[in-house]
Amino acid sequence: MDVAPESAGNGLIRIFLLDDHEVVRRGLRDLLDTEPDMTVVGDAADARQALARVPALRPDVAVLDVRLGASGEQANHEGIVVCRELRARLPALACLMLTSFDDDEALFDAIMAGAAGYVLKQIKGSDLVAAVRTVASGQSMLSPEVTARVLSRVRGPAPPAGPPELARLSPREREILDLVGAGLTNRQIADRLYLAEKTVKNRISAILAKLKVERRVQAAVIAERLRDREEPPCP
Repeated sequence: MDVAPESAGNGLIRIFLLDDHEVVRRGLRDLLDTEPDMTVVGDAADARQALARVPALRPDVAVLDVRLGASGEQANHEGIVVCRELRARLPALACLMLTSFDDDEALFDAIMAGAAGYVLKQIKGSDLVAAVRTVASGQSMLSPEVTARVLSRVRGPAPPAGPPELARLSPREREILDLVGAGLTNRQIADRLYLAEKTVKNRISAILAKLKVERRVQAAVIAERLRDREEPPCP
């Protein structure tokens, strides 16, 4: 069931749900709708429905099941395709991926599709509510441990060349990008380069824009690939 868009502008976090199990969708709706600052504006059972309904409803957060249309480990990652498509149409939309399986490949694909967070369905209800609030505020739900797993996923022989947008970065921006790829926080980068933390934050925002990515971890992946490509092989 979809809710009319009139609830926009009243301060509520507008949420859309995608899951191919009706019981799961109902459970999520019951959980989230009881929060005073949240409202579920619609849901869908498959990718086609989601792609048709979300642009019209304009939610703030889409909670997307990673695996749709099949069961168990053989299910596809169609929810990640939905994330990528919705983010292309609605850049301000925060996508929170929900899955039953701790899958590094799906995690990597979700992050590169622009997901703001990735949580397991075994999560406590209160933690899921907190995750929705986090991504709705523009923050990421990706912990340093998750970021490390993503970076390890791209390490390997013959990584692809970096995107052409790298040529647009200044030497200082390349330096900052390298430190982002090394896992340093804004404060640590500021201390390392003798800059104000606000300056580092602004520089990173500019780097993300030039690289045409939305998330810091996506920039870190690019930096890791570039570092692997440029480092000479060990003798």
